[in-house]
Amino acid sequence: MRTSEKPAVNAAAGLSGPASRKLPVPPRERKPALAALAVLLILGGALATTLLVLNSGGRVSAIRVIQQVGAGQKFPPEALEEVKVAGEGVDYVSWSQRELVTNSFATVTILPGTLLTNRMGVRASTELGEGKATVGLALKPGQMPAGIERGDRVQVIYVPSRTSQGQTRVLAPNALVFSAGGDKSRSGNSGQITVVVDSTAAPEIVGFASSGEIAVAELPGAR
Repeated sequence: MRTSEKPAVNAAAGLSGPASRKLPVPPRERKPALAALAVLLILGGALATTLLVLNSGGRVSAIRVIQQVGAGQKFPPEALEEVKVAGEGVDYVSWSQRELVTNSFATVTILPGTLLTNRMGVRASTELGEGKATVGLALKPGQMPAGIERGDRVQVIYVPSRTSQGQTRVLAPNALVFSAGGDKSRSGNSGQITVVVDSTAAPEIVGFASSGEIAVAELPGAR
């Protein structure tokens, strides 16, 4: 009796039933909004970096005055400091020119905190030029107001003593205080100042100063 042989299952063919089917993979969802945001962030960062580089490169070293310098006064080195400013718009004096500045004179009274421009200084001072003289005055209490400083403007006045014959009169209507100082330990508004006056008035002022017949009055509005 023959036994019927069943054909062997081809193992290489694999399963043909439902178990052989793969589960479907959902397609990836694209998000164009997120991609656009990423591009904008990259461009924004690049732009910010560029602006920082441009701004840092556009700033220059300028000169700021930190002490008052009177009109006609020479710029002292200790009155100048370096400061960073924008390189466009105003003709600031470069910090590299500070040596030239210390050899020049202020055209106007310059207050502390002022950025120096080219129009604020000149190489030659009209206050100390031809026809001018500096006169030292040793003043007593009552002969000068308190707080006189270098760069101030004063009137130099002849005040006759009781034994002198004469009338009070102005000898220099608008004199520049070239320097001011004295013994601050002493009481009263006394001290020594040097003023710039016309050379024609200098001899008379010196004569009256030697006899103590000189006083000065401050002119705040003329600074």
